[in-house]
Amino acid sequence: MKKNDDKIYEVLRRYWGYTGFRSIQEQIIRDVLDGRDTLALMPTGGGKSLTYQVPTLAGEGLCVVITPLIALMKDQVDRLRKLGIPAVAIHSGLSPRQIDIGLDNAAYGDVRFLYVAPERLFTEAFRLRVQRMPVTLIAVDEAHCISQWGYDFRPSYLQIAHLRELLPDVPVLALTASATDKVADDIMSHLKFREKHLLRSSFSRPNLSYAVRHTDDKNEQLLRLVNNVAGSGIVYMRTREGTEQIADLLREKGIAVTSYHGGMAHTERTLRQEEWISGKARVMVATNAFGMGIDKQDVRFVVHYTPCDSLESYYQEAGRAGRDGERAYALLLISSDDPERIVKRFDMEFPPLKQVKDIYDSICNYLQIPIGDGETTSYMFNLHDFCSREHIYSGTVVSALKLLQQNGYLTYTDAEEHPARIMFTVSRDELYRLRVEKEDLDTIIRILLRLYNGIFTEFRPINEGEIATWSGYTVEKVKERLKRLWLLRVIRYIPSNRSPMLFFNRERLDRHNLYISPDTYRRRRELMEERFGSMLRYAQNEERCRSQIIEEYFGDRDAQPCGVCDVCLARRREQNRRLAATSPDDDKALLSRLLERLATSPADPHTLAATFPSSPEHLARLLKIALREGKITTLEDGKLKIIE
Repeated sequence: MKKNDDKIYEVLRRYWGYTGFRSIQEQIIRDVLDGRDTLALMPTGGGKSLTYQVPTLAGEGLCVVITPLIALMKDQVDRLRKLGIPAVAIHSGLSPRQIDIGLDNAAYGDVRFLYVAPERLFTEAFRLRVQRMPVTLIAVDEAHCISQWGYDFRPSYLQIAHLRELLPDVPVLALTASATDKVADDIMSHLKFREKHLLRSSFSRPNLSYAVRHTDDKNEQLLRLVNNVAGSGIVYMRTREGTEQIADLLREKGIAVTSYHGGMAHTERTLRQEEWISGKARVMVATNAFGMGIDKQDVRFVVHYTPCDSLESYYQEAGRAGRDGERAYALLLISSDDPERIVKRFDMEFPPLKQVKDIYDSICNYLQIPIGDGETTSYMFNLHDFCSREHIYSGTVVSALKLLQQNGYLTYTDAEEHPARIMFTVSRDELYRLRVEKEDLDTIIRILLRLYNGIFTEFRPINEGEIATWSGYTVEKVKERLKRLWLLRVIRYIPSNRSPMLFFNRERLDRHNLYISPDTYRRRRELMEERFGSMLRYAQNEERCRSQIIEEYFGDRDAQPCGVCDVCLARRREQNRRLAATSPDDDKALLSRLLERLATSPADPHTLAATFPSSPEHLARLLKIALREGKITTLEDGKLKIIE
């Protein structure tokens, strides 16, 4: 172990310039090096990436890092490469040729870190290559995504268990910033841990002051905080329209502000994000589409204009404030009708089974998929256009899609870079017998057959630019010819895009044959009720330390009051008010009782504080008076003794 200690500290100093680890980082690293499957619960900004990067660099071989966040992948790879560490990212935004090159480099080159989206684990190209790679660690980021009890369940994460079958001797490090005990057990079970092993960092953020303001004038409270707290901040809104409205309000007040939501083009979102990170915009007003993978250290405040759906998501988003360790503020605004709206939103976001089937039918009609067709096909799916046409609340549709995902009918992916995809709808033999009249279409077919494997059995990503190079056509002409082949029913073709996608795992069924497991339905409803309930209780709480509530929610049974949230500060103000209102006669009587108690036997201040119904500060003030007047003395063990 001493040799490993020396090596991990050498790696830490060499690449990051640190001399020591934070919190439970070192314990995680040691357990990984000992080959133990480990689940680490570490808060946002707690340095999760070092827990797999350091042990990998301290040994030989390669670490496969599974994460759903393409932006985070690119950021991590760029950072590692700047440090001179070979790293590769494999995701849907790459061409098949780029993916092949990346996987070959990981298998036969000197790559130390391979970042991969969970969806890539399905592919034959990945499965074949990964068995040739010198993999010494599998790191699963955002591990709560594997649990149906987690707040961001992704079915693709369930495939990680198959990776363990391909690499049976490789340990797994699962990482998440937020998981209840139930979710933690689910993670370890789905990842096939050889033994349960959970390391939990403290979820305490002593520099972060949590507060809730009950008000029907949220704008006034928001402006008060923005005007009184210097530095940059984030304001989270529930709707896209809300982000624009609040951004306009702040702009009118002379505040440098920008906004961000999923309805914006990718380039626009990137530009606005950079404006905020660079400091050109002081405040970012955004939906929860913003923030994952953002590492801005000097955020001084995060305001939630409306409650989140769960304490997990609230902790994640509020935790983007104060990562530099300096004082920061997390403010939640609650109006008198918010609880009623939350209950109504719960009902809207948990549709009855009949409505789930109605939504399934409507989506298939919207995409023009006939009954019995659609298996293994992919479709661009504009959620907001669909909801607008059908007059359905988007939260209801998203919940229906998650239920359909969990029952294996389809997979819904958020907006990201998707390469073009094709699949032949005729067999290879039929294709050779088929006479396509236009020679230019025959040219495209020959190039497709030459460049891409597996396109007769599944949708495969293609690069329209690569086809243009081989054919001599422009990219636009290639797209035009692919569309003509699509119309001739030779291929199915999905152009490159940034839209959300729906992947149909099975053919479209008649609604009477669509089966939603009652157990899945019940578990999802219970989970959502639990989440909404925990958020409501936090918002309505006026008695207990807010940090304590959050820490206990994540399993910390020894959480202590933070002293800086609005509840703790209110309690301290009340104690000070009572102290100020205490009369000299009251002080004299209490001091007399203290001396009577010490006359029986010496006692330490903590014992006295637990004995007498007064604040510790008040007792301390009276004891100092007694010491100064020579009525008591302090013994070597710290106890107080009366002077006879």
